[in-house]
Amino acid sequence: MEIIQIKASSFFELLKMKDTSMWEIFAQMLGEKEKEVIFLDDEEKILFNYILPNNLKQLNEDREKFSKEYSDKLSGLN
Repeated sequence: MEIIQIKASSFFELLKMKDTSMWEIFAQMLGEKEKEVIFLDDEEKILFNYILPNNLKQLNEDREKFSKEYSDKLSGLN
């Protein structure tokens, strides 16, 4: 499995500047093999990781699941 390390702060700043979503970037990264995307903080500590699937169908299912979990967490804060 290929491992891709991303500095989270720079990555999300770039997404904001380009007005795009991480899911659009992930879709462009799809290939024959699954990839592990590791997000690092500025001190190179692991924040979280994501196993990028090898197909768009699974990516879209992951996005829906993530969106629901994120929404549930936000509603729990109110």
